[in-house]
Amino acid sequence: MPGATTSPASGLSNLFAPYLETVCHRTAEALTACGYRALVVHSGSLLPVFEDDRTYPFEVNAPFKVWTPLAEPDCFVYFQPGQRPILVFSQPRDYWYKPPAPPEDYWTEYFDIRTCPDRESARALLPPDLGGTAYLGEPFAELGSWGVMAHNPARLIRHLDFGRAVKSPYELTCLREASRLGARGHMAAQRAFAAGESEFAIELAFLAACGLREQELPYNPIIALNEGGSVLHYQVLEKRAPAARHSLLIDAGAEFGGYASDITRTYSAGDGDFSALIARMDTLQQALCTGIRAGADWREVHLRAHRLTAEVLQEAQIVTCSADEALDAGVTRVFLPHGIGHLLGLEVHDAGGLMRSPEGGDIPRPEGHPHLRLTRVLTEGFVVTMEPGIYFIDPLLEAARADQRASLINWSRVASLRKFGGIRIEDDLAVTATGCENLTREAFRSEQPGN
Repeated sequence: MPGATTSPASGLSNLFAPYLETVCHRTAEALTACGYRALVVHSGSLLPVFEDDRTYPFEVNAPFKVWTPLAEPDCFVYFQPGQRPILVFSQPRDYWYKPPAPPEDYWTEYFDIRTCPDRESARALLPPDLGGTAYLGEPFAELGSWGVMAHNPARLIRHLDFGRAVKSPYELTCLREASRLGARGHMAAQRAFAAGESEFAIELAFLAACGLREQELPYNPIIALNEGGSVLHYQVLEKRAPAARHSLLIDAGAEFGGYASDITRTYSAGDGDFSALIARMDTLQQALCTGIRAGADWREVHLRAHRLTAEVLQEAQIVTCSADEALDAGVTRVFLPHGIGHLLGLEVHDAGGLMRSPEGGDIPRPEGHPHLRLTRVLTEGFVVTMEPGIYFIDPLLEAARADQRASLINWSRVASLRKFGGIRIEDDLAVTATGCENLTREAFRSEQPGN
C-alpha cells in the first residue's frame, strides 16, 4: 500500500506527532464552527465491476488520508476533540484474498486501533451515540442505522479543505520522498525513450524504477510520443514504438505516505530546433519559479506565464506579430490552454484552490482563463505545481485559423512543429516566506549517480 514503509528520511514519527496535533486542532475548530461534536471519516469501499464478482482497484478517500497513510478499504477514523483518535481497522476473515496485516508503522502509536472483520462489526467499535457526529465518505448500506447527524456536510468539508493547503514539516517530508521516487522513475523513462521503446514500455520502466504498481500511483502516467504530446491528458500507451521517433512528453508522479508528486518533462529524439525550444521553455519555467513566494497572487503568476509564453512564441517565429499583439488577441491561449499550476498534496489537484475563506466564497479566475485550478494568494507552506507549456492542438488551431487570429500565426512553422505534439515542463514547489523550495529539481539532483 502507498506509504506503508518508512522513508529514508529520518524522524517521521517525531514529525507525525505535531502534524496530527495540528489536524486535531484544525478539525476541532471546524466541528465547533459547524455545530458538530465529533467526526467519522471512511477510507472508502471496494467498488464492484458491473455484472462481475471483481472490484475496481481501490482508491482511498483524501479526507481519510489526512489522518493516516493507511490505504485499506472500509477503515474508519473517529475523532472527538480532547480524545485520542480511534482507528477502526478492517481485517476481513477471507481465504479468496489475503487480509491485510494490522498496521505497525511510525504513525500507529498515536491511534487507538481497533480491528474488525467487516463494516457491520465496525459500528460496535465506535461510541454508542453518534448523534452530533458528521460522517465523511460515500454512503453504504449500513450507514443509515449508525445514527450520525450529517453525511458529507458541505460547510464542514469546506472548513477542512481550506486548511489543507498549508503543509506541515511531516507533509513536506512525504512530498520530498514522493518527488524523489518520481524523479527516479522519470530518469528510467528517459533512458527507455532514448533506447527507442514504446509508450507502454516507457511506463513499465517508470513503474519499475519507482517500485510502485500502477494502482499505487497518484494518477495514470501521461506518456506521449510524437503528436500524442498535444493531448493534455493523453492516455493511450501504444505498445508498438512508432516508425519515427520525434519527442516524448511524460507527465508522471509517485506517491509516498498518501502524498503525490506531479512531474512533467519533454525530450527531443534529436531535432536541434525542437531541443532549443524545449530549452527555452525550461528557462521560462525557471523564471516563473523565481517569482514564487508567500504573498504572490497565483492569478498574476498565471497571467505572467502568458506574457512570457507570448515572448517565446514570437522568438520562435510561431507567431507573426509582436508578443503584445499575441497576448492581446488571445493567441497565447491557443498554445497554452490550461492553468499554470495547482495545489498539490493528498490529491494531485488538491482541494481548496479557489476558496476565498473557510466560511465561503470563491476567488474568480481571470477572464478568459476558465481552466485555472488555483486563484488564492500563496501562503508559506503551500505546495504548488509550475507547469507552462506550448502545444500544437488541432481543434484549437482550427478555431484560430477560422477567425481574426489566423493572420497572427505562422502556419508553416506550426506545421513543422506539429509532429512533436507539444512541450510541458512541470516542477513541484514548496512556498516559503522569501521564495520556494523546488522539490522536483532537488529530487533529480539527489538521484544523480554519486549523490
